Amino acid sequence: MSPVVPVMQAVEISAYGAPEVLRLGERPVPVAGAGEVLIRVSASGVNRPDVLQRTGNYPVPPGASDIPGLEVAGVIESGDAAAMAQAGLKAGDRVCALVAGGGYAQWCVAPVGQCLPVPEGLDDIAAASLPETFFTVWSNVFDRGRLQAGETLLVQGGTSGIGVTAIQMAKALGARVIATAGSDDKCAACLKLGADHAINYKTQDFVAAVAELTGKRGVDVVLDMVAGSYVSREIECLAEDGRLVIIAVQGGVKAEFNAGLVLRRRLTITGSTLRPRPVAFKAAIAASLRARVWPLLAEGRIQPVIHQVFPAAQAAAAHTLMESNQHVGKLVLSWA
Repeated sequence: MSPVVPVMQAVEISAYGAPEVLRLGERPVPVAGAGEVLIRVSASGVNRPDVLQRTGNYPVPPGASDIPGLEVAGVIESGDAAAMAQAGLKAGDRVCALVAGGGYAQWCVAPVGQCLPVPEGLDDIAAASLPETFFTVWSNVFDRGRLQAGETLLVQGGTSGIGVTAIQMAKALGARVIATAGSDDKCAACLKLGADHAINYKTQDFVAAVAELTGKRGVDVVLDMVAGSYVSREIECLAEDGRLVIIAVQGGVKAEFNAGLVLRRRLTITGSTLRPRPVAFKAAIAASLRARVWPLLAEGRIQPVIHQVFPAAQAAAAHTLMESNQHVGKLVLSWA
C-alpha cells in the first residue's frame, strides 16, 4: 500500500488568460530540501509579476513552482535544521519570505536565506505584503541606484506596491522624494506616505514639474516601471551623474533617447529582474533589509500599506483589481 501524500489547496493557472483562469485546486504539500524551510502559509502577497505569469508573459524560472505567488507569511513547519540555526530561525517561528513561485498555496517551500522574521508588531497579512517590494526596492534603488541620504528620488507610480515602499524607504533613509501618480487622490496618498512632492502625470508634464521642483538641477535617481517612451523623458529629469533604474516595461521594451545628454551628464541607465537571480544574491538583500530596514518597520517609521485583503479563493478578484490600477498599496490573499 503506497503512503498517503498530504495535499493542500493552491491557486492554479488553469490556462493563460483573464483573471477567471485562476482556480482553487489541490496539490501535494511540497517538501523542503537542503537549505530550505516549509512554511504553513497564512497570507500571500499579490504582485504585478503574478498577473504577467497568468497571461503567459512571465515564464517560470527553471525549477520553480508553476503556482503563482512570490511572497508569503506564516509559520515555519519544518526544514533544514542546520541552515535554520545558522540564520537564527527554527520551526515554529513566524516569518515572511520571498519565493520564486508557489506562494498562492497553504504550504510553500522557501530558501532559508530568503526568510525574514515577521517585524515586531505586524500580523501575517501585513508581513505577506513586504518581501517582493522590499527586496525589489532595496536591490534597485539602494544597491543599483546607489541612492544616498540627501539625494532626490523620482518614483514613477507612487501608489503601486513598489511605489509606496520606495517612497517610505527612501524618506526613512534620508532622501528627498518626488512621486508621480495618475490622479489627484493618488497624489494626496503619496504625500501622506511621506513624498515631498507628488505630480499628477495626467494633468502635468512631469519633466517640467521636476525641473521646477529641483531648480532645474534634476533628480539623482529615477525608479521606472514603465520604460518605453518614458525613458527619454526620464533622462531629461536626471541631474549630473544621475541613475535611471528600470524594473518593468509596462510601456514597452523599445525606447529612443538623447544619448548626448547621457554623455554630458554622465548618466547611468540600468535595470534588473529579481526572480531568476540566485538564492545567494537574494539572501544578501535579505541581510541588508534585516539590518537596515526591519528596525524601521518595528519602530513604525515604515508601514505596510494594504489596500484590500481577499480570501485566497477570490484570487481572480484580486487580479481584476490590480489590473484596474485603482488600488493604493498592496493586495493580499488570506488562507484563514
